[in-house]
Amino acid sequence: MSATTVETVERGSSGEALVERLAFPVVMVAAIASAIHLMNGGMHPMLAFALTQVPAFMTVIVLERIYPYHKDWNRSHGDVWVDVRHLSLITLTVAVLDPLFRLLGLAIVAWMAVTFGLGLWPNHWPLAGQLVLALVVGELGQYWVHRFQHEKDWLWRFHALHHSAPRLYWLNAARFHPVDIALNAVAANFVLIALGAGVEVIALWLLFSAIHGIFQHANLLIRIGPLNWIFSMAELHRWHHSRLVEESNTNYGQNLIIWDVVFGSRLLPDDREPPPDIGLTGLSAYPMTWAAQLMAPVHWRQIRRTSSERSVSKGVGEFESARARGGTQDVHPRAATPADEGR
Repeated sequence: MSATTVETVERGSSGEALVERLAFPVVMVAAIASAIHLMNGGMHPMLAFALTQVPAFMTVIVLERIYPYHKDWNRSHGDVWVDVRHLSLITLTVAVLDPLFRLLGLAIVAWMAVTFGLGLWPNHWPLAGQLVLALVVGELGQYWVHRFQHEKDWLWRFHALHHSAPRLYWLNAARFHPVDIALNAVAANFVLIALGAGVEVIALWLLFSAIHGIFQHANLLIRIGPLNWIFSMAELHRWHHSRLVEESNTNYGQNLIIWDVVFGSRLLPDDREPPPDIGLTGLSAYPMTWAAQLMAPVHWRQIRRTSSERSVSKGVGEFESARARGGTQDVHPRAATPADEGR
């Protein structure tokens, strides 16, 4: 293990032990239970969603400062203002997409009712049970969208923005391109609405996704043991941000890890910790400013071309340096490793 890893996993106090084991399940259960209570009391679902989301977020933000997973990740890497702008744009995007999908979903539900004469969603179930079903159903589409975003270049150009983060902390949960958000919304939110899920269920699903997302990216000691076979929590997701493609092309689950288990893409090694050096591999020219990141898909070919030229130039430099020292057998002009690229 590296010195950084040893510091991460071997320190410990009773407070840290409680936080790493209980913070996620306690905060999540408290938020969902509170939202259901408020909705049962007559509060509009979206207002209940907003009121219960804020204290959950504040809890994670405070705990990050007290019990960081990596102390260096609590230091700004010049990314805070960029992530704040992404958060603002995502909020606007969701605000626009939600009513649009709701109208389209209701139209499809009405068509299904007339055509097939049946209601597909079990609205008579308790809200907690409907939420569980919504998570499982919504996750399947999101899993494949996320997986294709890593495997198809025309989708990766949008999703690369999320992996451009130089560290993991709570605000990374908002570092997404609007097209990325729209694709995931179509894969989950729209499908649930089309199946007939009510606004209460959608609000709970959004609440769960928001809180899970902030915990998933939090710079926080989190170890949930067997629950890592159900939830796509931080222990799994940190591998997804690795610079090594064989590690980052795993753990695609947004909220649940169950479809990764089914399709064989779950990764959680028990002999080492996730690498603290995260980011993009092979894209050293990827922009790190907000506006340029939004336009990156348009300039994708130029970004890849420049990154490739830098990689070759770096490899040639290493080759010439080694030759001057009288030894080139282990050095090739194109031998820059994926871990080196993009630093």
